[in-house]
Amino acid sequence: MTHASLLRQITDYANRADPYPLYGELRKTPVLHEEEGGPYAISGYYDIESLLHDPRISSDATTLAAIGDDQPTGPEAAGLPPSFIRLDPPEHDRLRRIANSSFGPPHRPRRLDSMRDELLQIVTDLIDGFGDARRIDLVDQFAYPFPVTVICRLLGVPREDEPRFRTWVDPIVASLDPALHAQENADQRRAAQEARVQLGMYLAGLVEQRAKDPHDDMLSDLVTSHGEDGAMTMMEVLSTSVLLLIAGHETTVNLITNGMLTLLRHPEYLHRLRDDPGLAARIVEELLRYEPPVQLVTQRTCIADVDVRGVTIPRGSRIWLVLAAGNRDPERFHEPDRFDPDRGDIQHLGFGSGIHSCFGAPLARIETQIALSELARRLDNPRLVEDPPPYRENALLRGPRHLDVSFDDLRP
Repeated sequence: MTHASLLRQITDYANRADPYPLYGELRKTPVLHEEEGGPYAISGYYDIESLLHDPRISSDATTLAAIGDDQPTGPEAAGLPPSFIRLDPPEHDRLRRIANSSFGPPHRPRRLDSMRDELLQIVTDLIDGFGDARRIDLVDQFAYPFPVTVICRLLGVPREDEPRFRTWVDPIVASLDPALHAQENADQRRAAQEARVQLGMYLAGLVEQRAKDPHDDMLSDLVTSHGEDGAMTMMEVLSTSVLLLIAGHETTVNLITNGMLTLLRHPEYLHRLRDDPGLAARIVEELLRYEPPVQLVTQRTCIADVDVRGVTIPRGSRIWLVLAAGNRDPERFHEPDRFDPDRGDIQHLGFGSGIHSCFGAPLARIETQIALSELARRLDNPRLVEDPPPYRENALLRGPRHLDVSFDDLRP
């Protein structure tokens, strides 16, 4: 295997079902630079963690544009300002604090915890909805509708509008795929830009309603918040809302699906979870290490020369932080390719690290713990119909597109 082809192999759909041997090969060259103008790929756990905390590594969309990537891939392509994940401090910090003030601790300490009963009811209704079927597509019938329903309720987006915004979300997410070739990239960007325009216009209507008649939801909080950090502008509210709507369900769909797939491949833990729901928290943390829904972070730029393992990455260079490779780094984890929720230390990179660590991590954890616990409890003798299942195209957000599961009965 030649280094010149390694990143292409990693992003090639043919290897989507099992990219981990390629990640192992990648770690042999901790800083991989395949071609002039191409990204520097970082694959070691400690290197990735350090760079995620390094202020010389920029997430700012305008920094990417300054080095030649002048076609934005974030909400700014729709005429919206960048969301806070595409900004550096201090603006990133201001917007994230405002958003967090309506999401959870310390400002809303009970908002997420108070949702547990509601989350359990949504899961119960979805599983009851399997009816007499003894074979289901876990993605379409459970893993997708669950977090979509949750984020709609949390934001204040009508759940019945899901078919509309799904047609906009899909091309936006597709445009993030680093495997796209030049022409495909241009086509996807145009489609994503149009989708962002439509999604932004849709959310603008909801935001306008909430400004006149606030409800108990995040859209209302975002548009009416006037704390120590001031208020978001209307355009900032829209870009934040686009981010939360998309990020609030896309990664959780993959986490739940990857989780059930892994448990079905390791039935001893599925049986243990059925008997001990308290194991769910450790299972979810190990899943975030072992099969993370976000495989790599590609939108980072060096704003100064950075030395990594004796290699100088020049100012202006793009870097890829391959989180999934770092999560299985033998320098960090004992037997990293073994799924083991009983590990004494599961300090993973599944939600990133540093100032851009996953905003919705607390909610995703709760959702996945409840989802997997109830599936383990209620599905009698569940089995995979196809292994490996068909995967989604995206190399960045990795998860099965469908997961057919058969079972003998549905427990009450």
